Amino acid sequence: MSSIYQINKGVSKPIMFKGLKGQYIAYLAIGLLLLLLIFAVGYVAGLSVYLLVPTIIILGTALFYVIFRLSYRFGEHGLMKFFAKRSLPHHLKFRSRRLFTHLKHKHYDRSN
Repeated sequence: MSSIYQINKGVSKPIMFKGLKGQYIAYLAIGLLLLLLIFAVGYVAGLSVYLLVPTIIILGTALFYVIFRLSYRFGEHGLMKFFAKRSLPHHLKFRSRRLFTHLKHKHYDRSN
């Protein structure tokens, strides 16, 4: 008796939407919400719509350009790896050998 099971071939693939991968979708959504908030605050503050609309369009275009560029350059997890690698020290300095010679002795084993 053979059973037919449906196989999901895309289970471990990253989320993609219009070329954006992974967390860049969230970055774009947060950026668009911030642009909406900037427009609303400016409109309520009484700024001219003729000043607000071009400013929001320019900022929105820059947002899309930067987010798509980062998504293309780094991929799904590359941006996090880039920032993690920058936070690592380039080299370590030790002034004495005591750190390494101290490792030979088992001071932590005090059961004897």
